[in-house]
Amino acid sequence: MSDYKMDAAKAALTQITEGQTIGLGAGSTIAKLINLIATECSFAPSLTLISSSFSTSNLILEKGLNLGSTHTIKKLDIYFDGCDQFDKELNALKSGGGIHTTEKILAAMALQFIMIGDEGKFADQLDLTYPLVIEVLPNALPFVLSHLNTNFPDARLNLRMSSQKDGAVISDHGNLLVDIHFSTLLPLDQLNTRIRMIPGVVEHSLFYRMAAKAIIAGPKGIQTITM
Repeated sequence: MSDYKMDAAKAALTQITEGQTIGLGAGSTIAKLINLIATECSFAPSLTLISSSFSTSNLILEKGLNLGSTHTIKKLDIYFDGCDQFDKELNALKSGGGIHTTEKILAAMALQFIMIGDEGKFADQLDLTYPLVIEVLPNALPFVLSHLNTNFPDARLNLRMSSQKDGAVISDHGNLLVDIHFSTLLPLDQLNTRIRMIPGVVEHSLFYRMAAKAIIAGPKGIQTITM
């Protein structure tokens, strides 16, 4: 059976050059890319790798690669990440990990944000398969939920709860996560701004027109989609 994620990771490796500072997201395709950097990249010692993900950061260290910090840099040469779904204009939803705020910071710092993965992530248009996730300041939660209920009465709101302890999931920044399941999806430009403008919302999981390229693999081989 073909390993499309590995195929995409191998294609992503060709985008990296000596001495670069590379941002890395989370997920199995990113893990495969890290393994390839460690085993097949002759100039791996010259690279600085930075991640928004606890698991990815640990893997970077386990492989003996150079782990940097966002506290010490102003830009990235490339940021690689996967997503739950992306469309033909490279808008993406990243709803699963709950680390989208830091992921967006890294994507914005990058000269190139490149999404990688298998072609099952691609859709002509984003749909309702995945929720929009918002990171919310704890003291603003009642207001934000009330605002959303008033302005999006058909949406279903779920405060993300922990399965390993009593209580809500707490983000890396000490905030709460709310999944918004819309019954109909607003035009993405409106969705991007209307949710972000709610006081108390730190960030949401729609990556609107941030990616420069997507490298995806499938039965037809590698496809590169650019804006």
